[in-house]
Amino acid sequence: MPSHLSADRPAAQPPGRGSVDALITQTRRLKGDVDAVRRDAEGAESDHPRGRWQRALYDLALHQLNDLDEHLAQLRDGPLPAAAPEPAVPAPGSLLSRVGSAEWNLLTDEASWSGELYQILGRDPAAPPLTLDELPSLVLDEDRPKLTAMVTNCLVDARPIDGEFRIARQGGDVRTVHMMGEPVLDTDGSTASMWAVLRDVSELRRSQRAVSETRDSLPDGQDARTGHRLAVELQEAVLPPWLGSLRLPHRGPRTLDLAARRLPAATNTPIGGDWYDALELTDGETLLSVGDLTGHGVGVTSNMTMLLGAVRGMAMAGAPPGRLMAWLNQLLDATVQPALGSAVCCRYRPGTRTLVWAQAGHPAPLLFRDGTGRVLDAPDGVLLGATSGAVYGQTEETLEVGDLLLLHTDGLVPGHTGTAASNLLLDLAPRLTGTATAQDCVRTVVQEFGECERADNACVLVAKVTS
Repeated sequence: MPSHLSADRPAAQPPGRGSVDALITQTRRLKGDVDAVRRDAEGAESDHPRGRWQRALYDLALHQLNDLDEHLAQLRDGPLPAAAPEPAVPAPGSLLSRVGSAEWNLLTDEASWSGELYQILGRDPAAPPLTLDELPSLVLDEDRPKLTAMVTNCLVDARPIDGEFRIARQGGDVRTVHMMGEPVLDTDGSTASMWAVLRDVSELRRSQRAVSETRDSLPDGQDARTGHRLAVELQEAVLPPWLGSLRLPHRGPRTLDLAARRLPAATNTPIGGDWYDALELTDGETLLSVGDLTGHGVGVTSNMTMLLGAVRGMAMAGAPPGRLMAWLNQLLDATVQPALGSAVCCRYRPGTRTLVWAQAGHPAPLLFRDGTGRVLDAPDGVLLGATSGAVYGQTEETLEVGDLLLLHTDGLVPGHTGTAASNLLLDLAPRLTGTATAQDCVRTVVQEFGECERADNACVLVAKVTS
């Protein structure tokens, strides 16, 4: 969550409807990919505990993608009209029924709720919104101290709110609600109000419990092996299967020769959130990207597929690299379980051989030409998910026929990061510029660094300008 707000801070402008529609399309394609993998695995050991756990993990991944789909739909359609005489409550199960917002004015003791929040909390839309003092009346007794502590820390110490509690709705229905919020400060620095976004995460938590329960029924060590296999399957479902040299299906001359490789860590290390990607865009330009999410395991791999889908969708919608990074940062900042990530995204314009690129706390691309190499000067950019509202710069580089562009994630050079890793890669310049194809270049890098025992997964992507 970002730092506390000022009462006169202007609201951020949302992305255009067309861009969000493209994201929704990509998210639904990802859901289809994950569902296809799940169906392929349904027949194996269906009655075995390992099979049950596998199905539960797939269901969890689909729940996360469904949530993303719903959030994007709400972003596209916008909030419900504020001028409505009574809060309009969406029908249960609709896209708008699971995320609501509220603001509590401490100076006037007034509260304002969105129509969605009435649905989430099971309140009559004709009733007035509850004040902060009244809100705990909906919460289960054992969770009230948690809510009280979150609100107190927000109002007294200006800390962001980020936590969950359970509520009891009419009829005894118990739901789990995730709350994220911030204080809004007056001009004198005092707390004027508090706003929050509340989300019904009951189904997601139910899926996570199913994963935990079925994992506990597995023999020792079997859950880790199965989780590793599922993470690999998710990665292979979305990353381009570049086992050899691959050219994009350009309608005109093939201007880039591309190759890539994912280098796994030691066999006992869980799969991480590294990715590489290349995509021909509708305007004839080419998207090149690499990135990495912090952490390991199926959950991180699932988030990686979400982020990669967002990259593809926004690039297809025409977003330049700097703006694309800013929207990815917003996406990570809005997730229920905040994550950190780094990335490089490039758009290559074949007509002028221009590379436009941006980065978010990630190693800069390396450019090799005429037997030498150099690190491209990086524009400003912080880690994705590190701070809300971050601005990302972008820069341009003119390429020449025969140039090699190398993008990689941390961990490519075992035991070295940052400048040290870049220098070791630059030392390969005479060998790399002497190669005939991008695949030969990747093979050289793998021969040099791929046999070493590595503590983390890594990716390398090479683009050679051919015309």
